[in-house]
Amino acid sequence: MTLIDTHTHLFAEEFDSDRKEVVQRAISAGVNKLFLPNIDSSSIQSMLDLEKQFPENCFAMMGLHPCSVKENYLEELKIIEDWFLKRKFSAVGEIGMDYHWDKTFIPQQKDAFSKQIDLAKKYNLPIVIHQRECFDDVFEIVKSKNGNNLKGIFHCFTGTIEEANRIISLGGFKMGIGGAVTYKNSKLPEVLKQIDLKHIVLETDSPYLTPVPHRGKRNESSFVIFVAQKIAEVKGITVEEVAKITTKNAEDIFG
Repeated sequence: MTLIDTHTHLFAEEFDSDRKEVVQRAISAGVNKLFLPNIDSSSIQSMLDLEKQFPENCFAMMGLHPCSVKENYLEELKIIEDWFLKRKFSAVGEIGMDYHWDKTFIPQQKDAFSKQIDLAKKYNLPIVIHQRECFDDVFEIVKSKNGNNLKGIFHCFTGTIEEANRIISLGGFKMGIGGAVTYKNSKLPEVLKQIDLKHIVLETDSPYLTPVPHRGKRNESSFVIFVAQKIAEVKGITVEEVAKITTKNAEDIFG
């Protein structure tokens, strides 16, 4: 059984003491492809170092996270753009918008998001979207830029069936489902019952959003199996079928 973690921050400092072991555990668990979303200029080197250490398993994206969009965002975007001139990446990510912590830079977030979608279209790459408490604004920007084979993932999807159907209407986008689906009060299982598995991919967002039964501890990519098991339970199918379909979906996005 092969699984893909489409969103994992294994280059983060939370893994500094045992990063190699964490990656090996994922591979041993059948999670043989790990996609690494960049945060900002400060995370690039550690991300690329991890990719270099595990070139068959770890695949770097390049992008500017919305929570890193500040006064100097144009300088940060220039660094991102320069990296695309140097080498290939698996996606433009993690990009998008976030209204949860700070609304100071919403206009700048919109501009950074828009510019990075244009980068994805220029290099014919998928986008990996972070959106928190701003679905309508994010959706409208993606919809306005859609076309020319734009595709990607709405990472950490926890929305309603209406939002799921709007994402599906875009054509080339999947929903990233992670540990939240295992939480006791999650509404996600009811949403997943109503949508086809062809529209979702698996993720951990490690070290965050750890699934049950490890909730409260550091998340890691090997735990994506618990997400797959919960989805299998919700859909009334085998975990092998979930793995087969979601792996194909991830390969359709990343190539």
